Amino acid sequence: MNFSQRALRFSCNGNSLVGIIDVPERPLPRGVLVVTGGPQYRIGGHRQFTMLSRQLAERGIPVMRFDRRGMGDSEGEPRSFDRIDDDIGAAMREFFLQVPDMKEVVIWGLCDAATAAAFYVGTDARVRGLVLLNPWVRTPQGAARAMLRHYYLARLGEGAFWKKVASGRLDFAASATTLGRNMKMAARDRGQALPQRVVASLAAFDGQVLVVLSEDDLTAREFSRLMARHNVRAKRIDIRGANHTFASAKWRSQVAEASANWIMSW
Repeated sequence: MNFSQRALRFSCNGNSLVGIIDVPERPLPRGVLVVTGGPQYRIGGHRQFTMLSRQLAERGIPVMRFDRRGMGDSEGEPRSFDRIDDDIGAAMREFFLQVPDMKEVVIWGLCDAATAAAFYVGTDARVRGLVLLNPWVRTPQGAARAMLRHYYLARLGEGAFWKKVASGRLDFAASATTLGRNMKMAARDRGQALPQRVVASLAAFDGQVLVVLSEDDLTAREFSRLMARHNVRAKRIDIRGANHTFASAKWRSQVAEASANWIMSW
């Protein structure tokens, strides 16, 4: 389907924000708002947000992506991911103004933007779905447990590791120090505010949730364990071999296809 693309400027608490909207000729009533995280802006790493928006718009789904305050071409001071509700709310208002026939929105986010989206949904009934890619729930304790489980155990099965041991090139003292530090950190109190808040936010949300996880990513593995531990209600898709930012065109295409199919399935 053909679609038009236009740039936007809109306000958030006195700051001018910049966005881009892709509107199909015959837009579906359900749109997608792409929230950016970390140091990214509306284009996305490896141009992922740009390509995603075009692929969704070709299927009839209106899409808006934007630079939150302090990022890209938007004004204001940068804020941490757990303090951007106002930015998302301002983008939502602009999105509905630009697509007046739109009835509801799915928020799409990667890493800490996924976590920000989970926090936001409790404030806006127009959000009926979430697409969460490798959501950020990392704490020092969680990172240490992930290293113990996925790095150290994996190393024991690598031939290169044992060759290094046999050759005497392994620094046992340094390795033991690092291992001990991670074991101490992992053993600390597991009650962490960030994971608990994410679980509570998703449990309170009565809409649809799609979780997309990379196979080769510690952040994804941490969230996978959180899902299992708390029986998080969501459809899950794993992208085989993918890293955290879906660096290859194949992985990005799989993400876009999975997102579009899921958004149009309910």
